[in-house]
Amino acid sequence: QVQLVESGGGLVQAGGSLRLSCTASGIIYEPYAMGWYRQAPGKQRELVAKIISGSSSIYTDSVKGRFTISRDNAKNTVYLQMNSLKPEDTAVYYCNARRYKVPSYDHWGQGTQVTVSA
Repeated sequence: QVQLVESGGGLVQAGGSLRLSCTASGIIYEPYAMGWYRQAPGKQRELVAKIISGSSSIYTDSVKGRFTISRDNAKNTVYLQMNSLKPEDTAVYYCNARRYKVPSYDHWGQGTQVTVSA
C-alpha cells in the first residue's frame, strides 16, 4: 500500500521560511515525477513545484526564486524549502507521486496546512 506522508506545515509570518517534507512508502516502481501542489480556499489545486525523473525541476512562476524542491532518493523523501513566504502562499500543500509508464499511478498525500500571516 502506497503512502505519502507530509510534514512541516504551520503558521509563519510573512517573510519567514518553512520546509515541507514528504516521505513515500510502498512505492515499487519509480515515479516519473514527485512534486508539491497547493489548494487555497475557493481555488483550484495548482502545481507548486515538481522534480521530473529525479533531476530537472519545474516551478510555478509565483514561487520561482523563493521555493526550492529537492529529493533524497535514499530516504524516498521530497522536500520543499519555502523562503520569503507571502500571505498568498497560504494553502493546503499536497505531495504527489506520479508515473505514466505501466504500471501507472497517481498518489497523493493527505495535505499539510501552510498559513502565512501578514
